[in-house]
Amino acid sequence: MFMENLARLSNAVSRSISPENFTGEKGGGARCELEDGSAREAARDLGKGWKVNPYIRVAGGETFEIARIQGPGAIQHIWLTPTGKWRDTIIRFYWDGQEEPSVECPVGDFFCCGWQEYFQISTLAVCVNPGSALNCYWTMPFRKECRITLENRGPEEAVYYYQIDYTLEDVPEDAAYFHAQFRRVNPLPYKEPYTILDGVRGKGHYVGTYMAWGVNNNGWWGEGEIKFYMDGDGEYPTICGTGTEDYFCGSYNFEDPHTHQNYVEFTTPYGGFYKVSMDALYQSQNRFGAYRFHIADPIRFENSLRVTIQALGWRDGKRYLPLQDDISSVAFWYQGLPTAPFPRLGSRDDLEII
Repeated sequence: MFMENLARLSNAVSRSISPENFTGEKGGGARCELEDGSAREAARDLGKGWKVNPYIRVAGGETFEIARIQGPGAIQHIWLTPTGKWRDTIIRFYWDGQEEPSVECPVGDFFCCGWQEYFQISTLAVCVNPGSALNCYWTMPFRKECRITLENRGPEEAVYYYQIDYTLEDVPEDAAYFHAQFRRVNPLPYKEPYTILDGVRGKGHYVGTYMAWGVNNNGWWGEGEIKFYMDGDGEYPTICGTGTEDYFCGSYNFEDPHTHQNYVEFTTPYGGFYKVSMDALYQSQNRFGAYRFHIADPIRFENSLRVTIQALGWRDGKRYLPLQDDISSVAFWYQGLPTAPFPRLGSRDDLEII
């Protein structure tokens, strides 16, 4: 579809924000004076216009506004490469002057890298490339204003290179706003499902899930079902999966089907899985990442949505074992405004990977 439309002319105006053009204004790039630039020492022999200000430095405990764009328009691509611990940087998006963010997420998890380690990922929505290039291609329309911030919750200064590519253009009446919400529970209480998303009110569609899953038991950990409770569902959901690996577009424990001795990593446009640390198959303390993007099959809801997943393994007697794992997630969806307030984001200690 995108290739079919690529040859069509448009009245959209292309703009881009980076440390070399903080406002994205026409002709506003590479104007930083040498003495004000973050790379002034490297550019000292060349002067203004020669990569004088390619990055920003954000002190510990500070928040930096990386974009404020007057609409109507739409973000088309974000590239970012952070330093420090990725769980210490929180990215937030605010649409059309809202006080509550519609996106609030540690920067690594937002780009499907929740374990503070680089993993190459190739999808239609998110690409993570060498050496630590975080890219997202979610379309994010806005009508009045877009504001994006980076909060450095760590004690030390962090460096960020970034580029935000967008268009200024009319937004269709039926276009919804992009949302992303992070959650973490460690450990998951016994016999409780893990909540990926709750409290959504209004009409919209769910477009993706990323999970960082740390296992605290031996054995296979992914028997649990994902459930979508929509539009007033009570005890029972409208959409119910058949297993964790099934939802993330795999099967049979993500095992190598030839040897049955190791997991097989994969990255595809709509689903993927990778292992972070593993001493042996089905051993406790392994960590995994998995994503599922509903780009071809968005889950539509009219007025409410709640998403949960079970953490299930096996115990003696071929019985299910409710697990108490370390689970984090990001839910991605579109809906109208206003955005309901998100649950309070945990402290730096609550989010820390230990």
